[in-house]
Amino acid sequence: MCRINMVMDRQSENVMLFIDADACPKEIREVIERLAAAYNIHCQFVASYQHFSLNADKRYWTFIDDGREAVDLFILNNVQKGDLVITQDIGLASLALSKGVYAFSTRGTEYREENIDTSLSFRYLYQVERKKGRYGGGPKKITSQDIERFSVNLNKFLIRHAGNE
Repeated sequence: MCRINMVMDRQSENVMLFIDADACPKEIREVIERLAAAYNIHCQFVASYQHFSLNADKRYWTFIDDGREAVDLFILNNVQKGDLVITQDIGLASLALSKGVYAFSTRGTEYREENIDTSLSFRYLYQVERKKGRYGGGPKKITSQDIERFSVNLNKFLIRHAGNE
């Protein structure tokens, strides 16, 4: 059973950040925490129990039963129009966009309606190639440039949407 906390008791109209935390690098989590605190924005890290930590702050972390797409479904069921989803999952980003939710990759790229179909097509092609054994491994290791790009782009987003200009 998943533990549902502050997400379900949402009372403000403020933007919230939902983070697909299963594959979110520690450095990116730290940037999110720092900027969310600076703009007084609530961030909700969502991960499977496979990533459970006793040190996780229960106000900001929700752990979900293991299961295919369980974290994605939790996020999609709790986001509201104008929120931001941070994920490496292009499929989740696509579904979030269709709900009027903004979406960023953990490398700082903003997913947009006008380019999400292209991203989904490339994802499909890479999956086909991986099945043929042509590509292996996961995403490239995050770089300092990726972290900087993410930080700058998240900061710009929060300036626009948190009202702190």
